[in-house]
Amino acid sequence: MSQPRQSPWLAALSGLVYFFLYAPIVVLIVFSFNVSRTNVVFEGVVNQGPCGPFYWYCELLQNRSVADAARNTLIIAVTSTAVSTLIGTLAALALQRYEFFGKKSAETALYFPMVTPEIVMGIGILVLFSALFGWVNSMLPPGLRLTLGLGTVIVSHIAFSIPFVTLVVRARLHGFDSRLEEAAMDLGAPPLTTFLRITLPLIAPGVLAGAMLAFTLSLDDFIITFFTTGPGATTLPIYVYGLLRRVVTPEVNALSTLWILVVLTVVGLSQWFQQRE
Repeated sequence: MSQPRQSPWLAALSGLVYFFLYAPIVVLIVFSFNVSRTNVVFEGVVNQGPCGPFYWYCELLQNRSVADAARNTLIIAVTSTAVSTLIGTLAALALQRYEFFGKKSAETALYFPMVTPEIVMGIGILVLFSALFGWVNSMLPPGLRLTLGLGTVIVSHIAFSIPFVTLVVRARLHGFDSRLEEAAMDLGAPPLTTFLRITLPLIAPGVLAGAMLAFTLSLDDFIITFFTTGPGATTLPIYVYGLLRRVVTPEVNALSTLWILVVLTVVGLSQWFQQRE
């Protein structure tokens, strides 16, 4: 049986979509080697100092503020991903397997953080923290006060990541064969052993997908982080925004290029892990 003939219009549209998706990334990488400091017109490849064409990357690696922002970003992303993945997985199991009062309301509530504009969520979380801290600080000694910082950003990221993890893991549970768990328990396996040896390995791709989604959302989040950050909690998106308000130099492109490589590495490791399952 002959294969259906591919439409040239479909191929052209697909190519156009990929062009608009990846052309900005290619331009960004090219401009990270620009000799001009204004980063508006490409004037040639920089070749200064011992780093040669990687001059802006060397300048970036010597910037202490970038190192601090990268460290804060990774701390927030890793911590919020671990906690939100744990809570989201347990929530997905509860929603999929049990009937309880308010289940429909809980399922509906999962979609609100996903469809609500981030700026609305950011303002709401800021107001919540302000009211809560104001009440707690009124009962604390004068020298001890709660303020916005790394902890508030982590809590905020956990809050908006949980629905994404829950929905992804629950989608994986829809195709789960519960007879495997029943067979394990019939053979004498206790519930915890059944979960660790049977359930968790089978839903691991869904859990990993939810964790990757939460990790990438936390890495590039700006709006909610902007409203909940404090002194000493600057992340890379906030730092880049501060640079753009002053002047756009190839250092920003170098930082963005390195960040893209980090994300691609994480995604590649995730794909490799899923293929081994």
